[in-house]
Amino acid sequence: MNRKLFIQRAALFIITLATFKVLSACSSTPENSSATITEINFGVLSTESQSNQKPIWEPFAAAMSEEVGIPIKPFYVTQYAAVIEAMRFGKVQAAWMGGKTYVEAAKVADAEAFAQVVSADGTKGYYSHLIANKNNPITEAAKAVGGDKYVIENAAKLTFAFNDPNSTSGFLVPSYYIFTQNNVDPKKAFKRLIFAGSHEACALAVANNQVDVATVSNEALSRLERTNPTARQKIEIIWQSPLIPGDPIVYRSDLPADIKQKLQNFFYNYKDAEVLAPFEIAGFVKAEDKEWHTIRELEIAKKIQEIQAKENISQSEKQQKIAELQKQLPKQQ
Repeated sequence: MNRKLFIQRAALFIITLATFKVLSACSSTPENSSATITEINFGVLSTESQSNQKPIWEPFAAAMSEEVGIPIKPFYVTQYAAVIEAMRFGKVQAAWMGGKTYVEAAKVADAEAFAQVVSADGTKGYYSHLIANKNNPITEAAKAVGGDKYVIENAAKLTFAFNDPNSTSGFLVPSYYIFTQNNVDPKKAFKRLIFAGSHEACALAVANNQVDVATVSNEALSRLERTNPTARQKIEIIWQSPLIPGDPIVYRSDLPADIKQKLQNFFYNYKDAEVLAPFEIAGFVKAEDKEWHTIRELEIAKKIQEIQAKENISQSEKQQKIAELQKQLPKQQ
């Protein structure tokens, strides 16, 4: 190698090494220091209109800001997928999510659960409901035989609203327990099927006789009783799910350690009953990712049953696909 070429390559190596060190120092900053974090966008899934959410969230965000020491700004989204994408691309650093949304965010958006909501009655969970209008002729018949059974048997004559495909109580849970377990495809079964987009929209669609049956959480119904009691009085519950794991509070895994600690301190210790009352919760407890394994199991079980019901693939192909899904089941701890 001639001397000139050697010197050029050596210089290039030194420049590359220096650049690597600078980049390494920059990339390590978020892990160790909050110096670069000037505010946090906190993702809020708007199960109601934003005008209803803001009076609830602003006092809570203010208390969080005081504890963490930097501004915490509620980041309202109307679609479940939007909060996942916002966290994935760093527009949201922390969020209050539903279980199904978190499971997806953990896969694609570096989401890490650290706390879980405790309901006002002390339970760490909530319920999915099927609802109908009290004045709809189907309601009494549905209550007599069971809302889930009635919906399955009469789907072709009914209009039906799910919440959102990424909603736990508004889609995954009723989809699995009502349709998948009965080998019914809701996309084909109903006279008309829609995704209303939020719990509030589902409830109002039923109250206003725009659909016969819809999905909603018990928490959303309780809020509706406060924000729109006239609409709530028109709604009848015709089915209740098994208990669903309570909502996770999450942050991006790459947040600085001191910010994570401050967020943990806030959620584990916050007890202001006046601020928490509109959320209809008692507070929060420490939690780990495994708390939402039930959601993962439901999703996989739903996919397995869908594969088993397919008629256009061979038995060996079904077994292969099912085996691949079974490998994804969370390991018992």
